[in-house]
Amino acid sequence: MGKSIEIPKMQVILAFVATCIEATARLQNSTYKDIYERMKRVGLIEKYIIPHYETLHTESRENVAQNIAECLRNWEERL
Repeated sequence: MGKSIEIPKMQVILAFVATCIEATARLQNSTYKDIYERMKRVGLIEKYIIPHYETLHTESRENVAQNIAECLRNWEERL
């Protein structure tokens, strides 16, 4: 039996963040870069996705993308 590789948790979380950005971009018919910049501008990655990783990663990709798209719109409206 082969040796298993353990990936550091932060690496797993950052991979999830990338998936969230990609899924949201697809849902919004936008580019990965545009969605990333919008999320970065309002702090969505650091203040929402990473802190709520444990809950978000249990949902379907479609639900997560819809949730994040709605959250992004709401946070942008507050600026």
